Amino acid sequence: MNYKETLGYLFNQLPMFHRIGPAAYKANLDNTLALSRHLGEPEKKFRSIHIAGTNGKGSVANMLASVLQQQGYKTGLATSPHLKDFRERIRINGEMISKTAVSEFIQKHRGFFEQLNPSFFEITIALTFEFFAREQVDIAVIETGLGGRLDSTNILTPEISIITNIGMDHMNLLGDTLEKIAAEKAGIIKEGIPIVVGKHQPGVQEVFEAVAREKNAPLHMASDSYAFFSADTKDPGGHLVQEIIFKGPGGALNTYATDLLGVYQRENLATVLAALDLLQQQGLFRVTEQALRQGLLQVKENTGFKGRWYQMGKRPRIICDTGHNSDGIKMVTSQLSSLGYAKLRIVLGMVDDKDVKGVLSLFPQDATYYFCKPGVPRGLDPQKLAAAAALEGLRGEVFTSVEAALRAAKKDASRNDLIFVGGSTFVVAEVV
Repeated sequence: MNYKETLGYLFNQLPMFHRIGPAAYKANLDNTLALSRHLGEPEKKFRSIHIAGTNGKGSVANMLASVLQQQGYKTGLATSPHLKDFRERIRINGEMISKTAVSEFIQKHRGFFEQLNPSFFEITIALTFEFFAREQVDIAVIETGLGGRLDSTNILTPEISIITNIGMDHMNLLGDTLEKIAAEKAGIIKEGIPIVVGKHQPGVQEVFEAVAREKNAPLHMASDSYAFFSADTKDPGGHLVQEIIFKGPGGALNTYATDLLGVYQRENLATVLAALDLLQQQGLFRVTEQALRQGLLQVKENTGFKGRWYQMGKRPRIICDTGHNSDGIKMVTSQLSSLGYAKLRIVLGMVDDKDVKGVLSLFPQDATYYFCKPGVPRGLDPQKLAAAAALEGLRGEVFTSVEAALRAAKKDASRNDLIFVGGSTFVVAEVV
C-alpha cells in the first residue's frame, strides 16, 4: 500500500468528522482503548501536555511546542484538522511524520482496523501515540479533536492539562449551554494532575472548580498570573511581530514578542506562559528566558503553523483566519474594524452544522461579500449562505468555489482594499 492508497483508505473508507460531521463522532472511548491495547499502550511511554478548549487550543499547542523545541527537547505536536497535508497533524520538532511511516502503520494494522471499524480520528490518534512512543519524544503537546471527556486523546495521563476557553460550538454533540460544554471539556482533568484554565468565565469557572476539587487537581488561572497590559504590532526588518506586555507574577511588566498576529493571541500567550511556569515548577523541564523568547518569536518557522491571522498578500492586503464560531468571528471582525483600508471585501464560506445565523450577524454590513462553498461534503451551499446573509444585511455574489471567489475579489480590489478570507477552516485550507 503506497501513500496515495493509504490516504484513500483513511479519507474514504473511515468515518471522518471534518468531512461528514456528527455521523463520524464516536460517543465512547471503546475503540480508542482497544487500539491502545493492540499497540501496547504507547500513550504511557512519553510525557505530554493535553489541551482542550473551544478556541485557541491550536495556537497554544503550537506556541508551547515551539518553545520546548527551542529549548532543545525532542517535542511531539499533535493538532487537528490539517489544512493541506494529513501529515500536518503529527510532527516532531516541526517535521511532519513521513509518508512511509503513515503507510507502514496502516498496512501493518489494517486487519485489526477492519475488525474494529474505528473512525478516521481514532486511527489518527493511535498512529500519533505509536509514532511518538517509537521516536522517544521528550514531551508531546496534544490537542483534543472535539470536546474532551470522550475525545480519543483522553486516554493520556499528562504532566499538565490546559483548557483555553469555552464557547458555543459543536452544540449538537457537546451540549447547548456553556456549562454543558465546559463539563465535556473538563473531562480532560485527571486525578492529581494540575490544570491551567486560560480564561475566567462566569458559570463556566464553577464547573472547572468543582471537577478540579473532585479530582484533587490543582487549578491555575492563567489570567491571575499574567494580566494583559498592552500590545502593538511592529515590523522589524519586514517581519511582522506582535509585542504584548503582561503584568506578570509579582506585578512586574514583561514584554513578549510573537509572530502570531491575531489579537486573540494575547489571551493564548498568557495561557502558554502560565503553563510553562507550572511545567518548570514540577522540576521535569527547564526553559531559559532565551528559549522562551526565541520560541515565541518563531512559532511559524519552528512548527509550520498557518491559518491564524495569516497575511497572504500586501497590495491589496489579503488576510485569512480559521475562526469559525461566534467567539472566533467576534475576535476576527473586531480586528478587521481596527485596520485601515479603502474597501473591505470578504470571501466567506461555512459548513452546514454551524450556527450560521449567529455567525453571519457578526460580520459588517458595509463590506462586499463573495460567498463560496468549501470543498468538503459538509460545505454549506453558497446560495443558501447568501440567502441567510441577506437576512443579516450582507450583500454579495455567489461563487462555486473558494478559488473562484478569491480570484473575483482580487480582480475587483484596488491596491488599498482589504480582502479577508474565512468563515471555516476548510475555506482557509484552500488558499494557504
